[in-house]
Amino acid sequence: MTVDWIPKTRLGKLVKEGKIKTMSEALATKLPLREPEIVDILLPELAEEVLDVNMVQRMTDSGRRVKFAITVVVGNGDGFVGLGRTKSKEVGPGIKQAVNNAKLNLIEIKRGCGSWECGCGKPHTLPFLVKGKSGSVEVMLKPAPRGVALAVGDVAKPILKFAGVEDAWGFTKGHSKTTVNFAYAVFNALAATSKYKVTEDVARRLKIVSGAVGYTTIKEELEEKALKEEKSRARRRE
Repeated sequence: MTVDWIPKTRLGKLVKEGKIKTMSEALATKLPLREPEIVDILLPELAEEVLDVNMVQRMTDSGRRVKFAITVVVGNGDGFVGLGRTKSKEVGPGIKQAVNNAKLNLIEIKRGCGSWECGCGKPHTLPFLVKGKSGSVEVMLKPAPRGVALAVGDVAKPILKFAGVEDAWGFTKGHSKTTVNFAYAVFNALAATSKYKVTEDVARRLKIVSGAVGYTTIKEELEEKALKEEKSRARRRE
């Protein structure tokens, strides 16, 4: 898909020419990310999941118009995650557009071993407490020791997993049953990890890293899970 791609932006041309080789370098340039092909080249292992598909109706002079509001999360399971939303007349093309929007909203997060109960020295959780808000929903994410897993809501779990956070405590306020606001509140909380500046001493003590650290990607995990399910179905057929 990206072989015949002709970049139109400055960032796209730099990526196409090979002058920028990682997603961290691309985001560090502060140039606007406006072409999803940039993400396809720099993060080929990116995976995606649909969080919400909601039918919306609108009355017009010509009658009732129906569209689908679709929310999608993308990530590599290793420090990069994006959230996208769109409205479309059809579900299939809508999901594709939502995925592209999520790629254009991709962020790099910080991870660490921020729980005082842990001290394992691996970047498996959040480096410190972060908060996010969207609409009436407020989310607070706290570092958790290894083994707790993701003690958060069902909407938050795939977002944190796609970002590469393995353990975390989650607390919410407001109307958290609103899937879209809940998702964006979690996404904004993760984005806050990169906004705080930390000293070298704190970063070394809490093992804080930014972006990819070479862990198994979420795409590999999903492919392995799909392979196991396929083998299980094959055994049942036998």
